[in-house]
Amino acid sequence: MAIVQVTIVPLGTGSPSVGEYVAAVHRVLEQSGDRIRYQLTPMSTIIEGELDELLTVVRRMHEVPFECGAARVSTTLTIDDRRDKRGTMEQKLLSVEEKLKR
Repeated sequence: MAIVQVTIVPLGTGSPSVGEYVAAVHRVLEQSGDRIRYQLTPMSTIIEGELDELLTVVRRMHEVPFECGAARVSTTLTIDDRRDKRGTMEQKLLSVEEKLKR
């Protein structure tokens, strides 16, 4: 199980607003079904699942702004692929919360 943070920025759109592009990219995740979990944040999207599936979905997400008219797209990925135990978005947050309780 991997956790990926992805930020997709459309460039050359003629407008500083990117909300329509974000919504279009988010639809790819909505169509992914149960195999991928995701969390939209104000600055990026966190997705969780099997790494091969995540990379396939990110590739599809990257194409969406082009399909919507962007002239250029910048996509940034951070991959957390822990193999010694199964990690989830919730587990990572709980681990930090426990440590904050000191």
